[in-house]
Amino acid sequence: MTEIRVNETVLRDAHQSLMATRMSTDDMLPIVEKMDQAGYYALEMWGGATYDSAIRFLNEDPWERLREIRKRTPNTKLMMLLRGQNLIGYRHYADDLVDKFIENATKNGIDIFRIFDALNDPRNLEASLKAIKKYGAHAQLTIAYTTSEVHTVEYYKDLAEQYNNMGADSICLKDMAGILTPAVARELIPAIKEVIDVPLNLHTHATSSTAHMTYLTAVEAGVDIIDTAISPFAEGTSQPATESMALAFEELGIDTHLDIDVLEEIADYFKGIRDKYLENGTLDPKMMFADPKALIYQVPGGMLSNLNSQLREAGALDKYDEVLNEVPNVRADLGYPPLVTPMSQMVGTQAVFNILTRERYKIVPNEIKDYLKGFYGKTPAPVDEEFRRSIIGDDDVIDFRPADRLDPEFDKLKEELGELAKNDEDVLTYALFPQTGREYLEKKYLAPTASDEPIKIQARYGK
Repeated sequence: MTEIRVNETVLRDAHQSLMATRMSTDDMLPIVEKMDQAGYYALEMWGGATYDSAIRFLNEDPWERLREIRKRTPNTKLMMLLRGQNLIGYRHYADDLVDKFIENATKNGIDIFRIFDALNDPRNLEASLKAIKKYGAHAQLTIAYTTSEVHTVEYYKDLAEQYNNMGADSICLKDMAGILTPAVARELIPAIKEVIDVPLNLHTHATSSTAHMTYLTAVEAGVDIIDTAISPFAEGTSQPATESMALAFEELGIDTHLDIDVLEEIADYFKGIRDKYLENGTLDPKMMFADPKALIYQVPGGMLSNLNSQLREAGALDKYDEVLNEVPNVRADLGYPPLVTPMSQMVGTQAVFNILTRERYKIVPNEIKDYLKGFYGKTPAPVDEEFRRSIIGDDDVIDFRPADRLDPEFDKLKEELGELAKNDEDVLTYALFPQTGREYLEKKYLAPTASDEPIKIQARYGK
């Protein structure tokens, strides 16, 4: 019997995509033991934006979430999304910090690290891969899927072969915008399988409403693992529904290892959680519907929900479609980076500025300038030099591994944090998010001060 393994995303990517990662640990824990009985290959439950959201909006300890979920899941692997040299932050961190983060994540319960680089630059995965091997976890090297004149089947095949030869334990094709169509999957999956000797995981989103067909085609073409979300937090900008996929595949004689009765119990629980977030306005119903235009503007689910929040806060929700139409233009200017963190935030923010100021590149964030200087890695397609110079002037552009310009920083940051550095986790929180992290740690360890107020405001209104 043919088989397919299934990762559940409701504890991370599903709520990140639908409501900007605002699900609390308290809403997760009552159902986790039941989820451990469902037959999932892994629970994708940490990393991505969960850490940032926990300290910035929820006033939660992300490490405690990991530990509490680990206690309740003796039978199921725990997986996190790691942004390569960016870890779970928005810049490149020194190699010693990468090592320290992965050491602590492994110690606290992460089994599988899904690591990717926003530009698909293999050099940016080297430090995290080395650390994952050192601490005995599973390294799933990840290809960020997108389309452009340079992102051909041959491009992805070559990249998969590189990752395989680097020592990947598995490879993930990550379609964060839901733009991988069945026709491309039929050609791409076998091409990748031809050059790798480890399992292939396909991750996609229901954003454009083609994901269900793409999964069926991909499974028939030989993919080994897929990602789904339990139905109350499925579809729209999230993943296809777990129960639907399980039922359809079982009927086709494809073993998913999932227990449908247990899935139904999990779904019943999350219906109540979904309704709570709908009622308090955290979950915008707009995010739960498909938008075939995603095939054109290629914006991933998490980016859609964040853009929606950004524009609502700016009182410019009426500019939503205009901003989405500007995104492909910015992306072309920047050499067709895949729209995945941090590039999705950078491209999205630039598109917002271009539309709200009514003048393209009148305001340019420092992150875009650093990107054009090569600080994030090699761009998929060459950037027009005239455009580059119009943004960064005569500044140098590097062509070596970006992290090679960074000095070790963990001990320095620990000293800087002082009495708030109670353990490695505190230092990592501060290292990854200096301002928000310090505010969070002050709130956690010191008597209430005026600095608590900004956290309350952020928690209420989000970003």
